[in-house]
Order: sequence, then structure tokens, then C-alpha cells
Amino acid sequence: MIIRPRPHWLAILFARRGSVLPSILPQLGLVTALATIITTSHGTVLGWKTPLTPMPFTLVGIALAIFLGFRNSASYDRYWEARKFWGQGLNECRTLTRQALSLMDGQVDVRPFVYGQIAFIHALRGYLRRVPVERELAALLPAELLARMREAHYPPTLILVWLGQWLHEQRRAGHLQPVLAAKMEDALSGLNQVQGGCERIVSSPIPFAYTVILYRTVGVYCLLLPFGLVDTLGWMTPLVTAFVSYTFFAQETLLSEIEEPFGHAANDLPLDALSITIERTLREMLGEATLPDMPAAKDFVLT
Repeated sequence: MIIRPRPHWLAILFARRGSVLPSILPQLGLVTALATIITTSHGTVLGWKTPLTPMPFTLVGIALAIFLGFRNSASYDRYWEARKFWGQGLNECRTLTRQALSLMDGQVDVRPFVYGQIAFIHALRGYLRRVPVERELAALLPAELLARMREAHYPPTLILVWLGQWLHEQRRAGHLQPVLAAKMEDALSGLNQVQGGCERIVSSPIPFAYTVILYRTVGVYCLLLPFGLVDTLGWMTPLVTAFVSYTFFAQETLLSEIEEPFGHAANDLPLDALSITIERTLREMLGEATLPDMPAAKDFVLT
């Protein structure tokens, strides 16, 4: 994800990082080249003059705008919901750590419990992105739990089970009152809701038919647009066609990125930065002075 200070408006016009322009250059170049050929031939193809006017493109453009508006709302809802789940994860971890530090018997070492929450966050990130995170977990969890997780289909769930068992052991040993243990279980259930909500976003994409309809309509619209403009705009046709095509292609590409918010695209959620932020917060609550570094913000990109 691109995280950067807001630049001057002139700098925004020429910004590349975070822009989807590199992704759409092939189709944009194809449409512009076709528009140039059509302009040169004055709309004549194989000796036949294509009798198109701007009117049908105006009507189709309105329909496309409505459809893109729906797609924009659906995609951004998924993106923002995913961000809210990770914000909830931060809040639940802070609550659990505060309760462990303030409500338990002072003789109890709560670091394994807090480290388990950090491990849950890293495991959830790896699970959503399908990337290995064993290196981050090695110093946080018991060896027997790590061994079980290597063969597990849902590693974060095993960590939640282990955290629940840890609470049960403290309650049984008398280090935690039953009523307080129930309150902490509520926060653990909140982490379970975070995982379930993220899984729902991953496993329930926007129906593929919407993408097919939008791609086909935008493609045909941009390919035929020069025929409707050439008699009116003349040699300005390729420029106007490129601008209109950029608007449609760029918006569709951006929406395709944010509808899957847990990926590695420039406009997806910065899960690495979010995970380390949670880890830094919990370690600081434990009183640790050495905190992990945030991801290097190369060109203002936090993965």
C-alpha cells in the first residue's frame, strides 16, 4: 500500500507509485493506436465509412458510469471492512494484554500469553496472503504448537485454542478469577471474529460475471469510440480516446486491486506494517525496550 504525504497537485499528475498506469499501458496503447489509424482513414475501414455519432456513446457512457459506481462501492466496502477487522484485532490484543497485566496474579509471567497474540496476528497475515511466517513465529510459540501448525490448514485457529487453554490453566491454578477469565474469553472471541471476517472476504469475491460484463463493455466502448468522434474532433480523436479509455481502464484496474485487500498490490492493505504495529504496541505494554523495526518505506510503500 502507498502511504505518503499528500504532494502538490502538480506532482500528483506525474506520480507513478500507487498509480495503475503501468498495468493498463498495453490496452491503453492499443486503443490509442487504433484511434490514430481510424483518424488517419477518417473512419473508413476496408472502403466502408462507419456511420457512428457521439450519441450512442453518451448513452452507453451513462450506463457504464452507473455500473462502475456500483463496482466502486462494492470493492471499497470490502477494502474498508478488511481494514476495520485489522483495527479490531489491534484493539482486542491491547485489551487482552492490559487485562493480563492488571487482573492476573503478579507472580504469573504473562509474556507467553502476549507473545501468543503477536503470533496470532503474524499467522493470520501469512494465512490470508498464503506466505510462510514460520520465522516470525519461532520465537513466540512453544515448539510443540509450532510442529502442529506446520500441518494445519488453519494455523491462526490453533493459536486461539492455545491461548484459551492458557487462560483455563491460569483460572484452574487460581491466578485468575472465573468472572475475569470470562471477560478475557470475550476478547479472545473478538480475535476469532476478526479471523472469520477476513476469511469471509477472501472466500467470497465479487461475482465473476460482474467483472466479465464490465471488461467487455469497457473494451468495446473504447474500441468503437474513435468512430463516433473522428468526424467531430478530427485529429484530436486519439487524444480524447486515450483520456476516456484511461479513465475507464484505470478505475476498473484499481477496483480489481482493492476488492482483494490482502494481496501485495500497491493499493492493498499494508499487512506487514499493521502486524508489526500490533507487535510493537504489545511489546511496549510489556515494558520491553527493544521493539521490531517497521518495514522500510521505500518510495512510501508499506507492504
